[in-house]
Amino acid sequence: MGTLLTQNPVKRYPVEKTDSEWKRILTPEQYFVTRQKGTERAFSGKFWNNREKGSYRCVCCNAELFKTDAQFDNGSGWPTFSRVANPRNVEETEMPGGRGNELTCSRCGAYLGRSTPDGSAPGRLKYTINSAALLFERNK
Repeated sequence: MGTLLTQNPVKRYPVEKTDSEWKRILTPEQYFVTRQKGTERAFSGKFWNNREKGSYRCVCCNAELFKTDAQFDNGSGWPTFSRVANPRNVEETEMPGGRGNELTCSRCGAYLGRSTPDGSAPGRLKYTINSAALLFERNK
């Protein structure tokens, strides 16, 4: 059995897998983003300009994270949202140097992206997420 890899080595998550298990179930890009805190290139992910209605879920554990009614195009090249669908499923950790907050899935520790001030209103955040960290479920 391989070593257990979580984003926070001290914290235990409801969904945990070994490094080799994550590598087996995720694509190389999904593994790089979610398990190694990587970032996909801007305008390269499959959801940065998605216009279909539905929900986004964690690619690692299927937790509901965002809905398309909160998605907007801010020109960054990554899916961006004005709010989280289920705040219990997303953890925010302050990044050093005031560069915003790092976002992870609270069920499995997957790295998602970051939140930063929106600029359109005081205290409002925008959530910029890697497509590789997401699964999309169309509304029925």
